[in-house]
Amino acid sequence: MSLITDAIFVKALRSNASLIAQLPAGDVYNTAIALPEEEADNAPVPYIIVSFDGLQNQDQTKDDDFEAESDSVQIGVTICAETRPQLGELAMAVRRTVREYFREHQGDDRDEDFALIPEDMTLQAGGVQYDSLKPCYWQQLNYQCDTNID
Repeated sequence: MSLITDAIFVKALRSNASLIAQLPAGDVYNTAIALPEEEADNAPVPYIIVSFDGLQNQDQTKDDDFEAESDSVQIGVTICAETRPQLGELAMAVRRTVREYFREHQGDDRDEDFALIPEDMTLQAGGVQYDSLKPCYWQQLNYQCDTNID
C-alpha cells in the first residue's frame, strides 16, 4: 500500500469537518490544485495540498532478493493561509487530525483503513514562507512513514 499512502492522509484530513469548513474549496487537494495554471495561481486561500513525495524500499531481506517488505514513504502536506496566525492554527489542526485519525484506525485489521495506516511515522516541518505574489503564508509538513509494500 506504500504507493497510495497519500490517500490515507487525504481521508484523515477530510474526516475533520471543522477543518474542511475553513477551506474555500471545501476539500483537501491531492497532489496539486487541478486547475489551469492561471486559475491555480489565484486559488482562494486557505488551502491544503497532500503530496506523495517518493519512497525508498528498505534493505533487502534473506526472504526476497528483490524487495524488502517495507518502504519509507515521504508525504508532504502544504498549508497555505492568509495570515500567519491562521497558518499556525491550520498546521496544528492538520497535525492533530492526522495523529488522531491514525490512532483511531490503527491495530484493527477489520477496519478498511487499517492497511493504509503507516506502521510508524515521524514529522518534520519546514520553515514558514511568505509568497508576496499570491499573497499568502505557507508551510510544508513532511511525514516520513514506514509502511508495508502490500
